Amino acid sequence: MTDSWIVASSGGFVGTGLWGVMRPGRIFTRALELSGKDRPRVLFILTASGDDPQYLAAMYSALADTNCDVDHLALFPQPNRPVDEAIDKADVIWVGGGSVANLLALWRLHGLDTALRRAWESGTVLGGVSAGSICWHVGGPTDSFGKQLAPVTDALGFLPYGNGVHYDSEEQRRPLLHELVASGTLPDSYATDDRVAIVYRGTEPVEVITDVPDTDAAAYRVRRSADGVVEERLAPGPITP
Repeated sequence: MTDSWIVASSGGFVGTGLWGVMRPGRIFTRALELSGKDRPRVLFILTASGDDPQYLAAMYSALADTNCDVDHLALFPQPNRPVDEAIDKADVIWVGGGSVANLLALWRLHGLDTALRRAWESGTVLGGVSAGSICWHVGGPTDSFGKQLAPVTDALGFLPYGNGVHYDSEEQRRPLLHELVASGTLPDSYATDDRVAIVYRGTEPVEVITDVPDTDAAAYRVRRSADGVVEERLAPGPITP
């Protein structure tokens, strides 16, 4: 049976000290490893940023010295190629950050929701940062609607959990995720600090990865309890049940 993988992150790429120039962090290279390919075919989907050309250029540049074949699927102003064709050829699909609400609306309009599920079930590694993390879950806190965070609860639901991103760097994120889990608006959830990812095998979280070593950043399991919620810190490494 083919393994299905999702790498849900608040990172993936790290700065180089040069303006706008990034390189793959450990999170993204782990996604490449999970593909099992010597030369994986990477597909970037940056719908959440409106297919921002500078963002896209930075992603291509970041992989210039890697052993990958790189492509992208754009939806603005119309798909740049047939959706199924682009998704079915990929070994790794990486979704960029931005508005998860807008991403979901356009994906459903153009059939990416069904194409991505098919790819995931066939063994394509799915991953992404921020909106590109929340999208695979039931939902999570988002700034899609304005400066005041609000919940999105109609994400793709490949993973049956809520999701929190940028947990250590944006002060509204943690308390709102706690509130949403405590009220039952979201199911039990997983969250990541900046530069941290959770790897899911099928729908089970199996590993916490950080982009850089020697960091205090972590992931978290947030569960509903009789008193509200219980938050458990998940250090980098294998996740125990």
